[in-house]
Amino acid sequence: MDPFKPYQPRQKDKIASLTLEDAETIALKAMAFIAADEELMPRFINLTGCSSIEDIRDRLADRSFLGSVLDFILGNEPTTIAFAESLSMAPEVPMLARAKLP
Repeated sequence: MDPFKPYQPRQKDKIASLTLEDAETIALKAMAFIAADEELMPRFINLTGCSSIEDIRDRLADRSFLGSVLDFILGNEPTTIAFAESLSMAPEVPMLARAKLP
């Protein structure tokens, strides 16, 4: 950065609006992200009250459960950023997806 050059803000990438299907897909990817992490998965099971992995599988079609998956991801900023980076998406996208789910 040149200290003598006038400040020019960068153009922000526009984030396209998400459909409900997009939001569900992001939530499913978030669940895969959680399941792949040895520290996050036990915490997720404890916080959501799911009794087992089979219980989680059975609930993946429930949109409100998918919303809780995104709530879990969004509840911790480093986790949100790590998840977004793993999919090469802006960190705001999981929040936009959460707004689409019950």
